[in-house]
Amino acid sequence: SIAAVVGRILLAVIFIVSGATKLMTVAATSAMIAGVGLPGTLAVPTGLFELIAGICLALGLMTRIASLLLFLFTLLAAILFHNRLTDPLQSTMFLKDVAIAGGLLLVFAHSQIWYGWDRIRRERREEIAVHDAELRAARAEGAAEAAAHPVAVETEPRRRWF
Repeated sequence: SIAAVVGRILLAVIFIVSGATKLMTVAATSAMIAGVGLPGTLAVPTGLFELIAGICLALGLMTRIASLLLFLFTLLAAILFHNRLTDPLQSTMFLKDVAIAGGLLLVFAHSQIWYGWDRIRRERREEIAVHDAELRAARAEGAAEAAAHPVAVETEPRRRWF
């Protein structure tokens, strides 16, 4: 379980650093994006997406959604930016993206069993549901006991002599 959390965080670091770098070097990122025929104005949204999704992944917040979106993003990046497979560097980068996408699929498939914000919320909801069920049962038991043993009530107030 600890290894899974550490692995998820290490996968997230790639996107956090990449997103922050894109946001700090918008001009270079715009040029790189425009180089493959996409609008250069995608630099900031891409950087924000990577940064926010990476943080969500690292914290375990909306893990399944974040991992699925990052999986699609990574495959798209591999296809659009590292498609010259005859170039050894581009081939290696393509395989790196495919491997990261595989790791993200594992996060998607198994994220509900790892420690993270989503698990904390789910466990808390379960605790509240159990508590509410116990409270309802106690109230029902108290109502049944009260009906079985009626309590005598004084009709006149007591007089005090002092």
